[in-house]
Amino acid sequence: MKTLDECRVAIDALDNEMLELLNKRMSVVERVGEIKKETGGAIYRPEREKAIIERLYRLNEEQKGLLNKSAIEAIFLEIFAVARNLELPERIAYLGPEGSFTHQAAESRFGAMSDYLSLNSIASVFKTLESKRAKFAVVPIENSRDGIVGETLDLLAKSSVKIVAELYMPIHISFATKAQKLEDITKIYSKDKGFGQCREFLSEHGFVDVEQIPVESTAKAAILAAQDKNAAAICSHIAAKLYGVPTFFANIEDSVDNTTRFVILSDFKNAISGEDKTSILVRLKDAVEAGSLVHFLQDFDRENINLSKIESRPSRDKDGFGYWFYIDFYGHIDEKRIQEIVQKHAEEVTWLGSYVKGED
Repeated sequence: MKTLDECRVAIDALDNEMLELLNKRMSVVERVGEIKKETGGAIYRPEREKAIIERLYRLNEEQKGLLNKSAIEAIFLEIFAVARNLELPERIAYLGPEGSFTHQAAESRFGAMSDYLSLNSIASVFKTLESKRAKFAVVPIENSRDGIVGETLDLLAKSSVKIVAELYMPIHISFATKAQKLEDITKIYSKDKGFGQCREFLSEHGFVDVEQIPVESTAKAAILAAQDKNAAAICSHIAAKLYGVPTFFANIEDSVDNTTRFVILSDFKNAISGEDKTSILVRLKDAVEAGSLVHFLQDFDRENINLSKIESRPSRDKDGFGYWFYIDFYGHIDEKRIQEIVQKHAEEVTWLGSYVKGED
């Protein structure tokens, strides 16, 4: 191909081939949906999607293709999302409003075509899922700088819904305002975690004494800043653009590797994938006795099960427990070695979900 026109003709021909292949794929997907309706199988299979992406990446490496793994993942996650909507359209609840980081996380897995339900609190997201007004829900569970989202853990402790997937998303935060000068700003809106992730920026630019107003989400902060020319928002670039608030500074987060872990919730159990993580809630009967937690964890050590997280939380139970522990470990709840531990501590352990471990 020597000319631009020749390149365009070649691209058009390839696009035609891709469209034909995509339609063939979707016709198979329709049949998959029919089979799943008959058998009650889950539409969203994170372990299957990950296996496909890994296989295609290896094939791409063998063929010395130009696409990197991130590009392959972005393309095929959208194809998967379209396919799921053909199999069985599902509603996804998330911590809103539109433009929040949780909304972006949800779209990264369920695509632009899905039916999204924006809710103004994590508790509302759980309630909506439990009442089956949505099939899936997406909520934040921890941030690399600010730690655990306590509300999510507390709700998981008493909910019937399970974690079916996790994803890690880099968080880049913007400072948006309609003010002409920084000294005109009299108030700053953000989610409480947003202020915590930008302490250095706020100090460097003299905003420590400016009124900081916590709101439900960073997207809500952008909405409020759009209504007041003397206000600013600490929010995502997408939220600022969506609600018409100019971005004054970009990437104001203190940590360059600022990442939030999100979990996808639903009402089914994933199959074993071989690359799983499991979350449990542990209420130790003898929690007041010295060494009770150590004795519990020794069972994991003996089975060579690696823990990835342990977090203590104050208990709100009325049955005498003063605190409980949230634990993540590598493996699936249905593995024999793990079942033996869980059954040994059956009265102390609550299973919260087993899922393909995400890439952080």
